[in-house]
Amino acid sequence: MRDAMFLFDPGTIKNVYIIPNFISEGYFTQTVIPRELELNGRVTKRASGRTWNYGKPVGNHSLMTELLVQRARDIAKGVPENETSLLIVAHGTDLNENSAVAAKREATKIRALGRYANVLNVYMEEFPLVSDWKVLTSTPNVVVVPFFISDGLHSYEDIPVLLGIADEESTSSPRRTGDEVFRRGPYQLDNRSLFYASSIGTDPRVADIIVEQAAAAARATDSGN
Repeated sequence: MRDAMFLFDPGTIKNVYIIPNFISEGYFTQTVIPRELELNGRVTKRASGRTWNYGKPVGNHSLMTELLVQRARDIAKGVPENETSLLIVAHGTDLNENSAVAAKREATKIRALGRYANVLNVYMEEFPLVSDWKVLTSTPNVVVVPFFISDGLHSYEDIPVLLGIADEESTSSPRRTGDEVFRRGPYQLDNRSLFYASSIGTDPRVADIIVEQAAAAARATDSGN
């Protein structure tokens, strides 16, 4: 990451915008990225005369709420929302307490819409745990949307195991693919239907969010904030 400081011609590039492609503020956005890029705040003036503008993470954008609701609807078409619990799943970590804030914020915003019987923020590594979904919910339908930037080990393997819709694989087993995990729903467990979506960061509109976060960083710089 630190090599990025040498990628731009100082004679032609005067402004650089850094947009963390992360779901929330946390250890990486508050500690690692500023350290590696030698940032001293939202605006960093280099000796070369270039200005580096540090924007907000992608997951902080207000459009995320709409994306999560639409993803839930797409994965469970025709399922009555008033008979459905929506779970927003994040990682959760003790490295930075802010890592869980984004999922909690989005669950609160969606809950305020009054569409679903219940909306919960749950986590892989802190309470409330996604593995406890059976006791956290009582509706006949449960929709689970991973609040991650991309599909990978967590969404393909870890969360499905925690949900009980897949067995833990041995190191010799072939790795599951998205087709095997996301397109097999609904899963029937304890006489309930569980719908499992792909990570929210795979929505193509995330590209628009990145551009908008860069524009917001530019406006903040111009206003002096």
